Amino acid sequence: MKASRLDGREALAQASRIVVKVGSSSLTSLSGGISEEALTGLVRVLAERSNEHGTEIILVSSGAIAAGLAPLGLLRRPKDLATQQSAASVGQGLLMARYTEAFGAHGVTVSQVLLTADDLTRRTQYANAYRALERLLNLGVLPIVNENDTVATHEIRFGDNDRLAALVAHLVKAEAMLLLSDVDALYDGPPSAGAQRIETISDPTELENISIGQPGGAGLGTGGMSTKVQAASIAAGFGIPALITSAANAAQALAGQDIGTWFSVHGERRPIRLLWLAHLASIQGRLTLDDGAVRAIRERHTSLLPAGIRAVEGAFEAGDAVELVDLQGRPFARGLVNYDAVELPKILGRRTKDLAEELGSEYLREVVHVDDLVLL
Repeated sequence: MKASRLDGREALAQASRIVVKVGSSSLTSLSGGISEEALTGLVRVLAERSNEHGTEIILVSSGAIAAGLAPLGLLRRPKDLATQQSAASVGQGLLMARYTEAFGAHGVTVSQVLLTADDLTRRTQYANAYRALERLLNLGVLPIVNENDTVATHEIRFGDNDRLAALVAHLVKAEAMLLLSDVDALYDGPPSAGAQRIETISDPTELENISIGQPGGAGLGTGGMSTKVQAASIAAGFGIPALITSAANAAQALAGQDIGTWFSVHGERRPIRLLWLAHLASIQGRLTLDDGAVRAIRERHTSLLPAGIRAVEGAFEAGDAVELVDLQGRPFARGLVNYDAVELPKILGRRTKDLAEELGSEYLREVVHVDDLVLL
């Protein structure tokens, strides 16, 4: 599957493979569980795009926990993990039953794909997830993806389906991503105060002076505007343009109309492990670098050698993810370290050639190889 070279809103209109994410607040309500009107309205739009244009669509859908609240007699989203898992277990079946019926009315076959962070961070599971989704798409099936809340723990959760959607978009080599909620766009301030819609984000620095803590809606999901902006930025940084708008605008969005906030591509597609390293990896330690090493990594994209390291923090082993910080303690990169925390202190600030002569040829290796390093 080749990536689209389009980066304007026409990318959504012309893309042959799209990841669409819809939030809980767009599908459910505390009083009535799944909103039949909202769900069937979205399904109609996606089915028409699939049937009329042959577009391959992967739907990342929240709503399992919210859908399970009413059947369990719960009045609000539970805070403890065990009850969340129980609600998800009840609600996921209800959600899929509705989707199966609604898409079936348009002649579209759907499947359920439940993922945890492990599935996209371990090489074997990642390969299996890719093969499964690719085969489903080749068979004309519309996969419906959700985080596997029933078994996910705090340590291995994505935390929200917005970020999951960005990772899935990268996994399936999507040409564009559409993030739907009950907010129609990103604004430069509170919409109620007459703020202006931000039409396009071309570079992450444009977000620095924007207040992103904008309210969602029904309060049923874990996300909000901040997680959608993060997800859109992740996708755009890895070569996939993204649009944030409301579920009510789904048809216009897929037609390429000027709605919502468009995130233009500002990076290239890179290996999935670098996406994992930047956004999912559990950081086990920290390396403080001198100014020369920081410049070499930032500007020349070099590997990290022992000579540039000033200090080591944490208890990590070779192969763990560590954070790279400058002398002021500001994180600027992450990498997979080739030494453990006990080994590193004795080689700090020393030239690799000298280390090899004194300690052996195994010390010729970099502390962090450039292929296992990602700038933040």
